[in-house]
Amino acid sequence: MKIAQSRQKSYADKRRKKIEFAVDDHVFVKVSPVKGVLRFCKKGELSPMFIGLFEVLEKIGTLAYRVALSPMLAGMHNVFHISMLRKNMSNPSHVLNYDPLQLSPNMSYEERPTQIRDRQERSLRIKVIQIVKVK
Repeated sequence: MKIAQSRQKSYADKRRKKIEFAVDDHVFVKVSPVKGVLRFCKKGELSPMFIGLFEVLEKIGTLAYRVALSPMLAGMHNVFHISMLRKNMSNPSHVLNYDPLQLSPNMSYEERPTQIRDRQERSLRIKVIQIVKVK
């Protein structure tokens, strides 16, 4: 039994990453999605695995961090184990540019294709399906 435990520990140690956060870092918090339950405005499989972008307030011990949660999550404990946190890797090139939408008076808009990017034909046993990629 002792040999098996040491073998498993050696496997775990090789895969473990040394992660540390500094005060004022921004992190995501891991939440466990529950099937069929409405959580964070999404239901079931579509519910997010990580939420927010929260600031680290302080380090507690070697493996715990206190995080500044939003007022919406005031009922949640604000100290998390390091395995429940993911670092935000901000990259300025990932900023999305968007065009302002032309809204009608009833707050709706009409999407129109601007360009056909690709055409393909997929053949099944009996029929052929045309697939068109539109921008």
